[in-house]
Amino acid sequence: MAAWIGVGLAWLAAGLAGLLVLVTLLPFLRAPHGAIRSWDFPRLQIMGLAICLVPLLALLPDPPLGPGLAVAMLAVAAVQAAHVLRFTPLWPAQSPRPEREDPSAQVSLLSANVKLSNRAHHRLIELVRAERPDIVMAIEVDAAWTRALEALHPDYPQRIVHPLDNGYGMALLSRLRIEEHELRELLVEKVPSIRAALRLRNGGLFRLYVVHPEPPVPNHDSEGRDAEIGLVGMEAARDPLPCVVAGDLNDVAWSRTTRRFQRLSGLLDPRVGRGFFNSFDARCPLLRWPLDHLFHDPRFRLVEMRRLPDIGSDHFPMLFRLQLSPVAHGEEPEAATAGDRAGIREMAASEAARNREAVGSDWEDEAKDG
Repeated sequence: MAAWIGVGLAWLAAGLAGLLVLVTLLPFLRAPHGAIRSWDFPRLQIMGLAICLVPLLALLPDPPLGPGLAVAMLAVAAVQAAHVLRFTPLWPAQSPRPEREDPSAQVSLLSANVKLSNRAHHRLIELVRAERPDIVMAIEVDAAWTRALEALHPDYPQRIVHPLDNGYGMALLSRLRIEEHELRELLVEKVPSIRAALRLRNGGLFRLYVVHPEPPVPNHDSEGRDAEIGLVGMEAARDPLPCVVAGDLNDVAWSRTTRRFQRLSGLLDPRVGRGFFNSFDARCPLLRWPLDHLFHDPRFRLVEMRRLPDIGSDHFPMLFRLQLSPVAHGEEPEAATAGDRAGIREMAASEAARNREAVGSDWEDEAKDG
């Protein structure tokens, strides 16, 4: 009986091994579809499963099959490791530290996807009061959230607030002066983003883009997300001000889409060489990846980066502290190609021609009604 159980487990492992090979190969396809792009996300989990399967495959009764699949699992683990290695301390850091700290040239930013149906408003408010960031970026806010955030208004006199009940509302609260701002829908109706210029305490000016594109889902293409991220990258590259792009990008740091964004924008990722800082899913420790990002101009130095405690959302908040310098420094991303730009323009034109509702607009309707 034990032998049969062992054989059954071994063949189950063989089936799982075949599945892991498939989902490792799928992201190499360039098709911008959620059924493919979603497999960019669980690379850490796939790598861990592949390594765990190697000894189980040794139990297969067919000797040629077992070693062959074990080698395939090692290859799967190597492919996945090649994507995520940059986000470990084994890799050189992309964002440099300041040689000397100057608080007047610094800005601290707290980014939080609050989850639309999360009604533990006090947890974010208490966290903001404890951390005292210069800028709070709250994503997925509706009218109830914006009313709750009024408790922070005395400390944050500069505000851009745009509540929506579809999971794409956003609010920016700032201690720093907002010199100008624009709230726009780049491609999809009711999927807004913020473009603002803010003044540092030493008089320096920088640009902040707050974005929350649509998530990739298996039954829909990802052109809306990919094109919006790419357009923001191209805009940041043309912007004369030092730029920061932040928010829930609904994409992982190691994906094809994010790598293309870095090529297009020339911005640096402070996670490179430091760690994953997995911000989603806060409710499931085994299924986590980095979705909440900040990318910055090479003129900024990274002072601090932390994942903050749970606020009742499915995302952990993230805190970043940057210092603006007159001189650019840091590892430069690869240069963008003509194909990168042409691909984004083509996807953007295709997406702009559609007339559709944003992906996930009704996901939390029952929770909101309750």
